Amino acid sequence: MPSSVPELLLLNPSDSVAVATREIPAGSPVSVGSFTGTAAATIPSGHKIAIRAVAPGEPVVKYGQVIGTATQPIEPGQHVHVHNLGMGEARLDHGSTSIVEADRGSEQATFLGIRRPSGQVATRNYIGVIASVNCSATVCKRIADAFNGTALADYPNVDGVVAIVHGSGCGMNGTGEGMAILRRTLRGYADHANFAGLLLIGLGCEMNQIAPLAQTLAPRPDGLIATLTIQEEGGTRETIERGVALVRAMLPIANDVRREPVPASYLTVGLQCGGSDGYSGITANPVLGAAVDLLVAHGGTAILSETPEIYGAEHLLTARAASPAVADKLMDRIRWWEDYTRMHKGNMNNNPSPGNKAGGITTILEKSLGAVAKGGGTRLNAVVDYAEPVTDHGLVFMDTPGYDPVSATGQVAGGANLIAFTTGRGSTYGCKPTPSLKIATNSALYARMGDDMDFNGGAVLDGGTSVAEAGAALFRLMLDTASGHRTRSEENGIGDNEFVPWQIGAVM
Repeated sequence: MPSSVPELLLLNPSDSVAVATREIPAGSPVSVGSFTGTAAATIPSGHKIAIRAVAPGEPVVKYGQVIGTATQPIEPGQHVHVHNLGMGEARLDHGSTSIVEADRGSEQATFLGIRRPSGQVATRNYIGVIASVNCSATVCKRIADAFNGTALADYPNVDGVVAIVHGSGCGMNGTGEGMAILRRTLRGYADHANFAGLLLIGLGCEMNQIAPLAQTLAPRPDGLIATLTIQEEGGTRETIERGVALVRAMLPIANDVRREPVPASYLTVGLQCGGSDGYSGITANPVLGAAVDLLVAHGGTAILSETPEIYGAEHLLTARAASPAVADKLMDRIRWWEDYTRMHKGNMNNNPSPGNKAGGITTILEKSLGAVAKGGGTRLNAVVDYAEPVTDHGLVFMDTPGYDPVSATGQVAGGANLIAFTTGRGSTYGCKPTPSLKIATNSALYARMGDDMDFNGGAVLDGGTSVAEAGAALFRLMLDTASGHRTRSEENGIGDNEFVPWQIGAVM
């Protein structure tokens, strides 16, 4: 951290804690705002230090919002974390918030996209091999593996052949919520703009049959969709041989595309944060939020998700909902999650993870306040169910778990053709067929894991770069990535194993 950066950050004048920008040894003199004192214990980088006394049961405030209640007396200078801060009965008060209307400038932002006959615009050009059931997963992988190495050398416009496989599709109720979610997710991937061609493969006797899925898909040009059933083809080897031949026949057709300028309104970005730390709500998430405001100003769409990780900060979204019905639907999902965790003898504060806590996040309220910043300040236009097609423009909320691969899978199924993923501890997430940008919350992480990080949100903390400036730079990177610029995860070959549909309901 540059020496010019203050060692403590006071994020709001009403806060009872400040955030350390570097490790502060015990006994060190510290000051911020009107507080001057001594660190009573070592304060790790990204962690909180009390700047005023807080009695047991009283709220602790960060970002100008309640993040929990003191579980024991807290004196100025003390480290504030899991040993003296808990959820208690703390919840944030619903209130008003302003709507951000970002200045889009005089020109419409564009990127180089691939127009599909359906009217969709792709950011990548893959052929997908999709399993209906876990029993056909290995066959799908073997077919995709046949096109590794130099096999696509003659097809420079094809980004690859990717197997979309999962651990479900049978041993479940054929008409229940679990099957509905799985089918909706598979349908979303199969219809995704980033798949030029499609091969669906089933075993034959599974609950999730191929035929009903194929019948619901949008039409494709001749030669770009096929189905196989292992039991009907005569076994695994025969299906693999037949599948390789079918994909090979698709390649010349899929390769016959070109990129052309299209408005940024065709860009749908899934917003993710994983491996969050104490800087997430200060740097990378607000920077991503600033980029989202620009995207929305240019007619694009952003999908905010991870319902358990907006818990306690939902008032910041309902206050700017486009209608009471949108706000009500979000609150219905919050109540569903409260019931769901209670049914499984858990609670919403089971999140943050151990890594989040090591990075300085103590309660889910604190984590949620930082996570919501990814959505910027625009109007919330819609709330959709998991993997439901996103048809509204602007900021949309999709109900998903907080687990990143499951959440991003739902967003891609909903139509996201780019993922923007903030991380403080160091996520390496990739997401074929959708490119995934990794945004570091701090410069130390960006330097340490440079081969996995695409953008350094920590520049805001280092000084000299404002959130607005960094957000504008990130928006430009989004457009470049949508135009074909490869992300770090793509360069590292990551994204073949991250398709993880939300599995809910009884496994029988």
